[in-house]
Amino acid sequence: MIVVRAIKKDDLDGLMYLATQVGDGMTTLKPDTEMLSNRIAVACASFAEQIPPEQRDYLFVLEDTDNGKIIGVSAIKSAVGLDEPFYNYRIGTLVHSSKELNVYSRMDTLYLSNDLTGCAELCSLFLHPDYRNNNNGRLLSKCRFLFIAQFPHLFSEKLIAELRGFQYPDGSSPFWDNLGRHFFKMDFNRADDISSLGKKSFIAELMPRHPLYVAYLPKVAQDVIGQVHVDTAPARRLLEQEGLYYEGFVDIFDAGPVLQARVNELRSVRLSELLEVVDCSAALLSDPAAAEPMLVANTSIQDYRIIVSDLLPHHGQLQLTLEQQQVLGCSVKSQVRAMPLNAKNEAKNEVRKIGENYNEP
Repeated sequence: MIVVRAIKKDDLDGLMYLATQVGDGMTTLKPDTEMLSNRIAVACASFAEQIPPEQRDYLFVLEDTDNGKIIGVSAIKSAVGLDEPFYNYRIGTLVHSSKELNVYSRMDTLYLSNDLTGCAELCSLFLHPDYRNNNNGRLLSKCRFLFIAQFPHLFSEKLIAELRGFQYPDGSSPFWDNLGRHFFKMDFNRADDISSLGKKSFIAELMPRHPLYVAYLPKVAQDVIGQVHVDTAPARRLLEQEGLYYEGFVDIFDAGPVLQARVNELRSVRLSELLEVVDCSAALLSDPAAAEPMLVANTSIQDYRIIVSDLLPHHGQLQLTLEQQQVLGCSVKSQVRAMPLNAKNEAKNEVRKIGENYNEP
């Protein structure tokens, strides 16, 4: 069975192996043993609630319980920019006009910005290529939204996700090569590695503080602003299904888009519900023909776990097999949080919830 769970201290080797498969451009998941060890320690302390909420880094792993392999990873940082600067470019507009010459022009600009400081961040999403099938990718990405829905008080009102920007097959970035390289005097991978280690003061020291005119960049660099890496396109679609949107912020290195949303407007917060676990030995509560994939998570922050089930909730109850209960660490009459895996089922599920929970006098 495939399960998402909170990371453990003995997952270092599995996480390190995944990091070696990622490639360039993913700042938060570098194949550095010391960095990953420190991050696992912070994650374990986060799930154990041993550090303040704003310092927490919730790291989830996707495990194949049949062989014990760690096959994916994703994370939520509770707040960015509080301990070290968090920079983005904000795309703005400058207007130039002259009545005498009858000239009016609008120019897109890039502003070095700290506007997103304090936001919670979705990050570090990676799934091993051998497991990019069935619902594994959706489970790995969307597990974080169900976690936020269960523990919304642990997060700020705004959530963001920095996505990997466009790169050529050789790993080079047209945006970096035509902008950042001129100020940093180093290649893209070197700058990205330094940033991943938390040494970000060089960004403020070397980048110009005045607006940069987009029109001054070569067209190849202009065209990739707000575009994602080819491998990141599916992740972007999943995030947009959950309610995140692009609002004109991009990464300063590769110009990848930063998606954002208010936590209380997320699909998971609006649509998920707490249900009582019922054993599958009882008569079926719902029509098997109407079955659809459901995300199902326990309600324990210390041992958070989430799976995909194919049975619909019925009047506040959800049937789970004994194996599913064991994997989730729950039992009959326990509470679980669930919602449809696929966004296309949202309207149908909303109608079902209204029918069950609302009665006219």
